[in-house]
Amino acid sequence: MSHVPPTTTNSGAPVASDAHALSVGADGPIVLHDHYLVEKLAQFNRERVPERVVHAKGGGAFGTFTVTNDVSAYTRAAVFQPGAATEMLARFSSVAGENGSPDTWRDPRGFALKFYTSEGNYDLVGNNTPVFFLRDGIKFPDFIRSQKRLPGSNLRDNDMQWDFWTLSPESAHQVTWLMGDRGLPRSWRTMDGFGSHTYQWVNAAGERFWVKYHFKTQQGIDNLTADEAAQLAGSDADHHIRDLYEHIQDGEFPRWTMSVQVMPYEDAKTYRFNPFDLTKVWPHADYPLIEVGVMELNRNPENYFAQIEQATFAPSNFVPGIGPSPDKMLLARIFSYADAHRYRVGTNHAQLPVNAPKSEVHSYSKDGQGRYTFPSADRPVYAPNSFGGPAADPARAGETGGWESDGEMVRAAATLHPQDDDWGQAGTLYREVFDDAARARFLETITGHVGAVKNDDIRARAVQYWTNVDAGLGAALRESLAAVGAPVETGEPGTVSVPVA
Repeated sequence: MSHVPPTTTNSGAPVASDAHALSVGADGPIVLHDHYLVEKLAQFNRERVPERVVHAKGGGAFGTFTVTNDVSAYTRAAVFQPGAATEMLARFSSVAGENGSPDTWRDPRGFALKFYTSEGNYDLVGNNTPVFFLRDGIKFPDFIRSQKRLPGSNLRDNDMQWDFWTLSPESAHQVTWLMGDRGLPRSWRTMDGFGSHTYQWVNAAGERFWVKYHFKTQQGIDNLTADEAAQLAGSDADHHIRDLYEHIQDGEFPRWTMSVQVMPYEDAKTYRFNPFDLTKVWPHADYPLIEVGVMELNRNPENYFAQIEQATFAPSNFVPGIGPSPDKMLLARIFSYADAHRYRVGTNHAQLPVNAPKSEVHSYSKDGQGRYTFPSADRPVYAPNSFGGPAADPARAGETGGWESDGEMVRAAATLHPQDDDWGQAGTLYREVFDDAARARFLETITGHVGAVKNDDIRARAVQYWTNVDAGLGAALRESLAAVGAPVETGEPGTVSVPVA
Protein backbone atom coordinates (compact mmCIF):
# COMPACT_ATOMS: atom_id res chain seq x y z
CA MET A 1 0.00 0.00 0.00
CA SER A 2 1.39 3.38 -0.98
CA HIS A 3 2.16 5.92 1.72
CA VAL A 4 -0.53 8.57 2.17
CA PRO A 5 1.02 11.92 3.11
CA PRO A 6 -0.50 13.74 6.09
CA THR A 7 -2.68 16.79 5.58
CA THR A 8 -0.82 19.90 6.69
CA THR A 9 -1.52 23.57 7.16
CA ASN A 10 -0.10 26.01 4.62
CA SER A 11 2.85 26.42 6.94
CA GLY A 12 3.53 22.67 6.83
CA ALA A 13 2.25 21.50 10.21
CA PRO A 14 0.21 18.26 10.29
CA VAL A 15 -3.50 18.54 11.15
CA ALA A 16 -5.72 16.15 13.10
CA SER A 17 -8.93 16.25 11.02
CA ASP A 18 -10.09 17.17 7.51
CA ALA A 19 -13.74 16.87 8.49
CA HIS A 20 -14.35 18.27 11.95
CA ALA A 21 -13.76 21.74 13.37
CA LEU A 22 -12.49 22.16 16.91
CA SER A 23 -15.50 22.78 19.16
CA VAL A 24 -16.48 23.00 22.81
CA GLY A 25 -18.03 19.56 23.31
CA ALA A 26 -19.46 17.40 20.54
CA ASP A 27 -22.21 19.85 19.60
CA GLY A 28 -20.85 23.04 21.14
CA PRO A 29 -19.69 26.24 19.44
CA ILE A 30 -16.49 26.26 17.39
CA VAL A 31 -13.51 28.13 18.78
CA LEU A 32 -11.64 30.98 17.12
CA HIS A 33 -8.27 29.45 17.88
CA ASP A 34 -8.99 26.55 15.51
CA HIS A 35 -6.31 27.96 13.23
CA TYR A 36 -6.78 25.27 10.56
CA LEU A 37 -10.50 26.05 10.20
CA VAL A 38 -9.73 29.77 10.01
CA GLU A 39 -6.99 29.15 7.42
CA LYS A 40 -9.27 27.01 5.23
CA LEU A 41 -12.14 29.52 5.27
CA ALA A 42 -9.91 32.54 4.80
CA GLN A 43 -8.09 30.89 1.88
CA PHE A 44 -11.42 29.90 0.34
CA ASN A 45 -12.67 33.49 0.55
CA ARG A 46 -9.60 34.64 -1.35
CA GLU A 47 -9.05 31.86 -3.88
CA ARG A 48 -10.21 33.94 -6.85
CA VAL A 49 -8.46 36.89 -8.45
CA PRO A 50 -10.56 39.49 -10.30
CA GLU A 51 -11.52 38.14 -13.71
CA ARG A 52 -10.28 39.94 -16.77
CA VAL A 53 -12.53 42.84 -17.75
CA VAL A 54 -11.97 41.81 -21.38
CA HIS A 55 -11.13 38.27 -22.59
CA ALA A 56 -12.37 36.76 -19.32
CA LYS A 57 -13.43 33.38 -20.77
CA GLY A 58 -10.57 31.43 -22.27
CA GLY A 59 -8.21 28.50 -22.26
CA GLY A 60 -4.78 27.65 -23.53
CA ALA A 61 -1.82 25.33 -23.81
CA PHE A 62 1.96 25.22 -24.00
CA GLY A 63 4.00 24.39 -27.06
CA THR A 64 6.93 25.23 -29.27
CA PHE A 65 7.59 27.76 -32.01
CA THR A 66 10.08 26.48 -34.60
CA VAL A 67 11.60 28.73 -37.27
CA THR A 68 11.37 27.25 -40.78
CA ASN A 69 12.62 30.15 -42.90
CA ASP A 70 15.42 32.72 -42.73
CA VAL A 71 14.02 36.17 -41.90
CA SER A 72 17.23 37.48 -40.31
CA ALA A 73 17.35 40.14 -43.02
CA TYR A 74 14.41 41.78 -41.27
CA THR A 75 14.93 41.14 -37.55
CA ARG A 76 17.72 40.25 -35.15
CA ALA A 77 15.23 38.82 -32.61
CA ALA A 78 16.65 35.51 -31.36
CA VAL A 79 13.21 33.85 -31.44
CA PHE A 80 13.03 34.29 -35.24
CA GLN A 81 16.58 33.30 -36.21
CA PRO A 82 17.16 30.25 -38.45
CA GLY A 83 16.87 26.97 -36.57
CA ALA A 84 15.51 28.50 -33.36
CA ALA A 85 12.98 26.52 -31.34
CA THR A 86 11.32 28.41 -28.50
CA GLU A 87 8.98 27.32 -25.72
CA MET A 88 5.72 29.21 -25.72
CA LEU A 89 2.25 29.56 -24.22
CA ALA A 90 -0.97 30.38 -26.10
CA ARG A 91 -4.24 31.61 -24.59
CA PHE A 92 -7.44 31.82 -26.64
CA SER A 93 -10.53 33.64 -25.43
CA SER A 94 -13.75 35.40 -26.23
CA VAL A 95 -13.81 39.19 -25.79
CA ALA A 96 -17.07 40.47 -24.30
CA GLY A 97 -18.37 37.54 -22.26
CA GLU A 98 -17.71 36.93 -18.60
CA ASN A 99 -15.78 33.96 -17.24
CA GLY A 100 -18.87 31.73 -17.19
CA SER A 101 -20.23 32.74 -20.59
CA PRO A 102 -20.55 30.23 -23.46
CA ASP A 103 -17.52 29.73 -25.72
CA THR A 104 -19.71 29.90 -28.82
CA TRP A 105 -21.22 33.39 -28.61
CA ARG A 106 -20.61 35.51 -31.70
CA ASP A 107 -17.50 37.45 -30.68
CA PRO A 108 -13.90 38.00 -31.78
CA ARG A 109 -11.46 35.52 -30.28
CA GLY A 110 -8.31 36.54 -28.47
CA PHE A 111 -5.07 34.96 -29.74
CA ALA A 112 -2.42 35.76 -27.12
CA LEU A 113 1.07 34.27 -27.33
CA LYS A 114 4.02 34.28 -24.95
CA PHE A 115 7.42 33.26 -26.33
CA TYR A 116 9.98 32.36 -23.63
CA THR A 117 12.96 33.57 -25.69
CA SER A 118 16.65 33.54 -24.79
CA GLU A 119 16.52 37.36 -24.58
CA GLY A 120 13.40 37.67 -22.41
CA ASN A 121 9.70 37.09 -22.90
CA TYR A 122 8.05 38.33 -26.08
CA ASP A 123 4.26 38.67 -25.91
CA LEU A 124 2.10 38.98 -29.02
CA VAL A 125 -1.47 39.91 -28.10
CA GLY A 126 -3.80 39.54 -31.06
CA ASN A 127 -7.16 38.23 -32.27
CA ASN A 128 -8.58 35.86 -34.85
CA THR A 129 -9.23 38.90 -37.06
CA PRO A 130 -6.60 41.10 -38.74
CA VAL A 131 -8.39 44.33 -37.73
CA PHE A 132 -10.18 45.82 -34.73
CA PHE A 133 -13.20 48.04 -34.01
CA LEU A 134 -11.14 51.14 -33.15
CA ARG A 135 -8.01 52.99 -34.13
CA ASP A 136 -7.62 55.11 -30.98
CA GLY A 137 -7.26 53.72 -27.46
CA ILE A 138 -9.19 56.56 -25.85
CA LYS A 139 -12.42 54.93 -27.09
CA PHE A 140 -11.58 51.45 -25.84
CA PRO A 141 -13.29 51.62 -22.40
CA ASP A 142 -16.45 53.04 -24.02
CA PHE A 143 -16.45 50.34 -26.69
CA ILE A 144 -16.14 47.51 -24.17
CA ARG A 145 -18.87 48.95 -21.96
CA SER A 146 -21.19 49.14 -24.98
CA GLN A 147 -20.68 45.40 -25.53
CA LYS A 148 -21.14 44.40 -21.89
CA ARG A 149 -24.30 44.90 -19.78
CA LEU A 150 -26.76 47.65 -18.94
CA PRO A 151 -26.24 49.10 -15.45
CA GLY A 152 -29.87 48.62 -14.40
CA SER A 153 -31.05 45.29 -15.80
CA ASN A 154 -27.54 43.78 -16.14
CA LEU A 155 -28.58 42.51 -19.59
CA ARG A 156 -26.66 42.80 -22.85
CA ASP A 157 -28.32 45.22 -25.21
CA ASN A 158 -28.38 45.50 -29.01
CA ASP A 159 -29.36 49.19 -28.87
CA MET A 160 -26.25 49.98 -26.86
CA GLN A 161 -24.01 48.04 -29.25
CA TRP A 162 -25.40 49.54 -32.42
CA ASP A 163 -25.54 53.02 -30.95
CA PHE A 164 -21.79 52.86 -30.36
CA TRP A 165 -20.96 51.16 -33.68
CA THR A 166 -23.02 53.53 -35.83
CA LEU A 167 -21.44 56.53 -34.11
CA SER A 168 -17.99 55.01 -34.67
CA PRO A 169 -17.74 54.32 -38.41
CA GLU A 170 -14.18 53.02 -38.09
CA SER A 171 -15.79 49.88 -36.60
CA ALA A 172 -17.32 48.82 -39.95
CA HIS A 173 -14.48 46.59 -41.14
CA GLN A 174 -14.32 44.60 -37.88
CA VAL A 175 -18.11 44.38 -37.53
CA THR A 176 -18.22 42.93 -41.06
CA TRP A 177 -15.75 40.24 -39.93
CA LEU A 178 -17.74 39.68 -36.74
CA MET A 179 -21.11 39.25 -38.47
CA GLY A 180 -19.60 37.00 -41.12
CA ASP A 181 -18.89 33.28 -40.91
CA ARG A 182 -15.63 33.74 -38.99
CA GLY A 183 -17.50 35.34 -36.11
CA LEU A 184 -18.35 31.76 -35.02
CA PRO A 185 -15.23 29.56 -35.23
CA ARG A 186 -15.91 25.87 -34.67
CA SER A 187 -12.86 25.60 -32.44
CA TRP A 188 -9.75 27.54 -31.53
CA ARG A 189 -7.79 24.97 -33.56
CA THR A 190 -9.69 25.83 -36.75
CA MET A 191 -9.28 29.60 -36.76
CA ASP A 192 -6.44 31.83 -37.91
CA GLY A 193 -4.68 34.29 -35.64
CA PHE A 194 -3.26 37.73 -36.27
CA GLY A 195 -1.02 40.17 -34.46
CA SER A 196 -3.45 42.73 -35.93
CA HIS A 197 -1.29 45.74 -34.99
CA THR A 198 1.66 46.94 -37.03
CA TYR A 199 4.99 46.26 -35.31
CA GLN A 200 8.57 47.20 -36.05
CA TRP A 201 11.37 44.75 -36.77
CA VAL A 202 15.03 45.78 -36.58
CA ASN A 203 17.80 43.66 -38.09
CA ALA A 204 21.39 43.23 -36.91
CA ALA A 205 22.52 46.12 -39.10
CA GLY A 206 19.97 48.48 -37.52
CA GLU A 207 17.67 48.56 -40.57
CA ARG A 208 14.00 48.98 -39.67
CA PHE A 209 10.87 47.41 -41.17
CA TRP A 210 7.15 47.42 -40.42
CA VAL A 211 5.49 44.01 -40.03
CA LYS A 212 2.11 42.38 -39.55
CA TYR A 213 1.83 38.84 -38.14
CA HIS A 214 -0.38 36.10 -39.58
CA PHE A 215 -0.95 32.62 -38.08
CA LYS A 216 -2.67 30.30 -40.57
CA THR A 217 -4.25 27.21 -39.05
CA GLN A 218 -2.93 23.94 -40.48
CA GLN A 219 -6.18 22.27 -39.41
CA GLY A 220 -8.16 24.30 -41.96
CA ILE A 221 -10.72 27.01 -41.30
CA ASP A 222 -13.98 25.62 -39.93
CA ASN A 223 -16.86 27.62 -38.52
CA LEU A 224 -20.15 26.96 -36.77
CA THR A 225 -23.53 27.88 -38.14
CA ALA A 226 -25.60 30.22 -35.99
CA ASP A 227 -27.90 27.34 -35.04
CA GLU A 228 -24.97 25.08 -34.06
CA ALA A 229 -23.43 27.86 -31.96
CA ALA A 230 -26.72 28.48 -30.15
CA GLN A 231 -27.20 24.77 -29.47
CA LEU A 232 -23.67 24.41 -28.08
CA ALA A 233 -24.11 27.49 -25.90
CA GLY A 234 -26.84 25.57 -24.08
CA SER A 235 -25.39 22.07 -24.14
CA ASP A 236 -21.63 22.65 -23.74
CA ALA A 237 -20.68 26.17 -22.68
CA ASP A 238 -17.01 25.08 -22.52
CA HIS A 239 -16.95 23.62 -26.03
CA HIS A 240 -13.74 25.40 -27.14
CA ILE A 241 -11.86 24.69 -23.91
CA ARG A 242 -12.84 21.01 -24.10
CA ASP A 243 -11.94 20.70 -27.79
CA LEU A 244 -8.41 22.04 -27.37
CA TYR A 245 -7.70 20.06 -24.19
CA GLU A 246 -8.95 16.74 -25.56
CA HIS A 247 -7.13 17.01 -28.89
CA ILE A 248 -3.83 17.73 -27.17
CA GLN A 249 -4.51 14.95 -24.63
CA ASP A 250 -5.05 12.54 -27.53
CA GLY A 251 -1.80 13.57 -29.23
CA GLU A 252 -3.49 15.54 -32.02
CA PHE A 253 -1.35 18.64 -31.64
CA PRO A 254 -2.72 21.73 -33.44
CA ARG A 255 -0.31 23.75 -35.57
CA TRP A 256 -0.27 27.17 -37.17
CA THR A 257 2.08 28.52 -39.83
CA MET A 258 3.35 31.97 -38.90
CA SER A 259 4.06 34.42 -41.69
CA VAL A 260 4.64 38.15 -41.79
CA GLN A 261 3.99 40.96 -44.18
CA VAL A 262 7.02 43.25 -44.36
CA MET A 263 6.82 46.91 -45.37
CA PRO A 264 10.05 48.88 -45.92
CA TYR A 265 10.35 51.62 -43.31
CA GLU A 266 10.07 54.56 -45.73
CA ASP A 267 6.97 53.17 -47.48
CA ALA A 268 4.81 54.07 -44.49
CA LYS A 269 5.29 57.79 -45.06
CA THR A 270 3.62 57.78 -48.48
CA TYR A 271 1.45 54.65 -48.53
CA ARG A 272 -2.07 55.20 -49.84
CA PHE A 273 -3.64 54.72 -46.40
CA ASN A 274 -2.23 54.93 -42.89
CA PRO A 275 -0.46 51.57 -42.41
CA PHE A 276 -0.66 51.97 -38.63
CA ASP A 277 -4.47 52.11 -38.64
CA LEU A 278 -5.74 49.02 -36.78
CA THR A 279 -8.99 49.05 -38.79
CA LYS A 280 -7.10 48.35 -42.04
CA VAL A 281 -5.38 45.36 -43.63
CA TRP A 282 -2.39 45.58 -45.96
CA PRO A 283 -3.23 44.06 -49.36
CA HIS A 284 -1.13 40.94 -49.97
CA ALA A 285 -0.54 42.12 -53.53
CA ASP A 286 1.49 44.99 -52.06
CA TYR A 287 3.15 43.09 -49.23
CA PRO A 288 2.98 39.30 -49.67
CA LEU A 289 3.24 36.81 -46.84
CA ILE A 290 6.74 35.62 -45.91
CA GLU A 291 6.81 32.36 -43.92
CA VAL A 292 8.65 32.45 -40.59
CA GLY A 293 7.87 29.23 -38.74
CA VAL A 294 5.39 26.85 -37.16
CA MET A 295 3.62 27.07 -33.80
CA GLU A 296 2.63 23.72 -32.27
CA LEU A 297 0.66 23.33 -29.05
CA ASN A 298 1.55 20.01 -27.44
CA ARG A 299 1.18 20.29 -23.65
CA ASN A 300 -1.94 20.96 -21.63
CA PRO A 301 -1.73 23.02 -18.44
CA GLU A 302 -1.35 21.01 -15.24
CA ASN A 303 -3.36 23.58 -13.28
CA TYR A 304 -5.75 25.93 -15.04
CA PHE A 305 -5.68 28.67 -12.41
CA ALA A 306 -1.91 28.77 -11.92
CA GLN A 307 -0.99 28.49 -15.60
CA ILE A 308 -3.86 30.02 -17.58
CA GLU A 309 -5.89 32.29 -15.30
CA GLN A 310 -2.72 33.81 -13.84
CA ALA A 311 -0.93 34.00 -17.21
CA THR A 312 -0.36 37.62 -18.15
CA PHE A 313 0.23 38.82 -21.70
CA ALA A 314 1.32 42.39 -22.41
CA PRO A 315 2.28 44.05 -25.70
CA SER A 316 4.89 45.98 -23.71
CA ASN A 317 6.96 42.77 -23.48
CA PHE A 318 9.33 43.30 -26.41
CA VAL A 319 12.75 41.78 -27.07
CA PRO A 320 15.74 43.11 -29.06
CA GLY A 321 14.80 43.25 -32.73
CA ILE A 322 11.07 43.87 -32.17
CA GLY A 323 9.33 47.08 -31.17
CA PRO A 324 6.16 49.16 -31.45
CA SER A 325 4.88 51.33 -34.27
CA PRO A 326 2.92 54.61 -34.25
CA ASP A 327 -0.31 52.53 -34.10
CA LYS A 328 -2.35 54.52 -31.55
CA MET A 329 -4.24 51.49 -30.26
CA LEU A 330 -1.00 49.59 -29.73
CA LEU A 331 0.56 52.50 -27.87
CA ALA A 332 -2.43 52.67 -25.52
CA ARG A 333 -2.36 48.91 -24.94
CA ILE A 334 1.33 49.02 -24.07
CA PHE A 335 0.30 50.84 -20.90
CA SER A 336 -3.10 49.30 -20.30
CA TYR A 337 -2.34 45.57 -20.39
CA ALA A 338 0.61 45.56 -18.01
CA ASP A 339 -1.27 47.86 -15.65
CA ALA A 340 -4.28 45.52 -15.66
CA HIS A 341 -2.01 42.62 -14.66
CA ARG A 342 -0.52 44.57 -11.76
CA TYR A 343 -4.05 45.15 -10.47
CA ARG A 344 -5.54 41.74 -11.23
CA VAL A 345 -2.72 39.30 -10.45
CA GLY A 346 -0.31 41.47 -8.47
CA THR A 347 2.62 43.83 -8.64
CA ASN A 348 5.02 40.92 -9.07
CA HIS A 349 2.95 38.88 -11.54
CA ALA A 350 6.05 38.50 -13.75
CA GLN A 351 7.68 36.34 -11.04
CA LEU A 352 4.99 33.65 -11.24
CA PRO A 353 6.38 30.54 -12.98
CA VAL A 354 4.01 30.82 -15.97
CA ASN A 355 5.06 34.43 -16.56
CA ALA A 356 8.72 34.29 -15.56
CA PRO A 357 11.24 34.46 -18.41
CA LYS A 358 13.67 31.60 -18.99
CA SER A 359 16.49 34.14 -19.33
CA GLU A 360 18.08 35.76 -16.28
CA VAL A 361 16.46 38.88 -14.81
CA HIS A 362 18.66 41.73 -13.59
CA SER A 363 16.07 44.36 -12.73
CA TYR A 364 16.06 47.25 -10.28
CA SER A 365 12.42 46.50 -9.52
CA LYS A 366 12.03 46.28 -5.76
CA ASP A 367 9.61 44.91 -3.16
CA GLY A 368 5.82 44.96 -3.63
CA GLN A 369 3.16 42.44 -2.69
CA GLY A 370 4.02 38.83 -3.55
CA ARG A 371 7.72 39.32 -4.26
CA TYR A 372 9.72 36.15 -3.69
CA THR A 373 12.81 36.48 -5.89
CA PHE A 374 15.49 39.02 -5.04
CA PRO A 375 19.16 39.78 -5.72
CA SER A 376 21.93 39.31 -3.18
CA ALA A 377 22.01 41.81 -0.33
CA ASP A 378 25.30 43.34 -1.50
CA ARG A 379 23.92 44.31 -4.91
CA PRO A 380 22.86 47.98 -5.13
CA VAL A 381 19.14 48.75 -5.44
CA TYR A 382 19.66 51.91 -7.50
CA ALA A 383 21.31 52.99 -10.73
CA PRO A 384 23.74 54.39 -11.58
CA ASN A 385 25.98 52.97 -8.86
CA SER A 386 29.66 52.34 -8.16
CA PHE A 387 29.33 48.83 -6.76
CA GLY A 388 28.91 46.53 -9.74
CA GLY A 389 25.15 46.58 -10.12
CA PRO A 390 23.53 45.89 -13.51
CA ALA A 391 24.21 48.59 -16.09
CA ALA A 392 22.26 49.49 -19.21
CA ASP A 393 24.08 49.20 -22.54
CA PRO A 394 23.78 52.35 -24.70
CA ALA A 395 24.88 50.28 -27.70
CA ARG A 396 21.52 48.53 -27.62
CA ALA A 397 19.59 51.74 -28.30
CA GLY A 398 17.26 51.36 -31.27
CA GLU A 399 16.89 47.57 -31.07
CA THR A 400 13.17 47.87 -30.31
CA GLY A 401 12.25 50.96 -32.33
CA GLY A 402 13.42 54.49 -32.96
CA TRP A 403 10.69 56.02 -35.11
CA GLU A 404 9.82 58.50 -32.33
CA SER A 405 12.75 60.73 -33.35
CA ASP A 406 11.78 60.64 -37.03
CA GLY A 407 9.68 63.78 -37.34
CA GLU A 408 8.58 62.96 -40.89
CA MET A 409 7.35 59.53 -39.79
CA VAL A 410 5.47 60.94 -36.81
CA ARG A 411 3.79 63.52 -39.04
CA ALA A 412 2.94 60.87 -41.66
CA ALA A 413 1.29 58.69 -39.02
CA ALA A 414 -0.95 61.58 -37.97
CA THR A 415 -1.78 62.85 -41.47
CA LEU A 416 -4.68 61.74 -43.65
CA HIS A 417 -3.63 59.49 -46.51
CA PRO A 418 -5.60 59.35 -49.81
CA GLN A 419 -7.49 56.13 -48.91
CA ASP A 420 -8.09 56.68 -45.18
CA ASP A 421 -11.83 55.96 -45.33
CA ASP A 422 -13.80 53.72 -42.97
CA TRP A 423 -16.06 51.89 -45.42
CA GLY A 424 -13.87 50.82 -48.35
CA GLN A 425 -12.17 47.74 -46.90
CA ALA A 426 -15.39 46.57 -45.24
CA GLY A 427 -17.12 46.78 -48.62
CA THR A 428 -14.30 44.90 -50.31
CA LEU A 429 -14.54 42.14 -47.70
CA TYR A 430 -18.30 41.83 -48.27
CA ARG A 431 -18.20 41.96 -52.09
CA GLU A 432 -14.93 40.22 -52.98
CA VAL A 433 -14.09 37.83 -50.12
CA PHE A 434 -17.55 36.55 -49.15
CA ASP A 435 -19.19 34.27 -51.72
CA ASP A 436 -22.93 34.34 -52.48
CA ALA A 437 -23.78 31.88 -49.71
CA ALA A 438 -21.67 33.79 -47.19
CA ARG A 439 -23.35 37.06 -48.18
CA ALA A 440 -26.76 35.47 -47.67
CA ARG A 441 -25.76 34.25 -44.19
CA PHE A 442 -24.31 37.66 -43.43
CA LEU A 443 -27.60 39.37 -44.31
CA GLU A 444 -29.50 36.92 -42.13
CA THR A 445 -27.14 37.60 -39.21
CA ILE A 446 -27.30 41.38 -39.34
CA THR A 447 -31.07 41.27 -39.88
CA GLY A 448 -31.43 39.39 -36.60
CA HIS A 449 -28.97 41.62 -34.77
CA VAL A 450 -30.27 44.97 -36.05
CA GLY A 451 -33.86 43.72 -35.85
CA ALA A 452 -33.43 43.37 -32.08
CA VAL A 453 -32.68 47.11 -31.79
CA LYS A 454 -35.69 48.82 -30.19
CA ASN A 455 -34.77 52.46 -30.85
CA ASP A 456 -35.99 53.56 -34.30
CA ASP A 457 -33.24 56.14 -34.79
CA ILE A 458 -30.46 53.68 -33.93
CA ARG A 459 -31.99 51.06 -36.23
CA ALA A 460 -32.13 53.61 -39.05
CA ARG A 461 -28.50 54.52 -38.41
CA ALA A 462 -27.58 50.83 -38.58
CA VAL A 463 -29.21 50.55 -42.02
CA GLN A 464 -27.27 53.61 -43.18
CA TYR A 465 -24.09 52.09 -41.69
CA TRP A 466 -24.44 49.02 -43.90
CA THR A 467 -25.50 51.16 -46.86
CA ASN A 468 -22.18 52.98 -46.52
CA VAL A 469 -20.43 49.59 -46.62
CA ASP A 470 -22.38 48.50 -49.71
CA ALA A 471 -25.46 50.14 -51.20
CA GLY A 472 -27.01 46.84 -52.24
CA LEU A 473 -26.48 45.40 -48.77
CA GLY A 474 -28.19 48.40 -47.19
CA ALA A 475 -31.21 48.04 -49.46
CA ALA A 476 -31.43 44.29 -48.79
CA LEU A 477 -31.19 44.88 -45.05
CA ARG A 478 -34.02 47.42 -45.19
CA GLU A 479 -36.25 44.88 -46.95
CA SER A 480 -35.30 42.08 -44.55
CA LEU A 481 -36.05 44.22 -41.52
CA ALA A 482 -39.46 45.10 -42.91
CA ALA A 483 -40.17 41.41 -43.45
CA VAL A 484 -39.45 40.59 -39.78
CA GLY A 485 -41.49 43.47 -38.44
CA ALA A 486 -38.68 45.94 -37.79
CA PRO A 487 -39.20 48.45 -40.62
CA VAL A 488 -37.02 51.49 -41.18
CA GLU A 489 -38.56 54.65 -42.60
CA THR A 490 -37.01 55.58 -45.93
CA GLY A 491 -36.93 59.32 -45.34
CA GLU A 492 -34.97 61.79 -47.44
CA PRO A 493 -31.32 61.20 -48.31
CA GLY A 494 -29.07 62.48 -45.57
CA THR A 495 -31.71 62.41 -42.84
CA VAL A 496 -29.97 59.57 -41.04
CA SER A 497 -26.79 60.79 -39.44
CA VAL A 498 -23.90 58.33 -39.51
CA PRO A 499 -20.40 59.81 -39.23
CA VAL A 500 -18.37 59.48 -42.38
CA ALA A 501 -14.58 59.65 -42.22
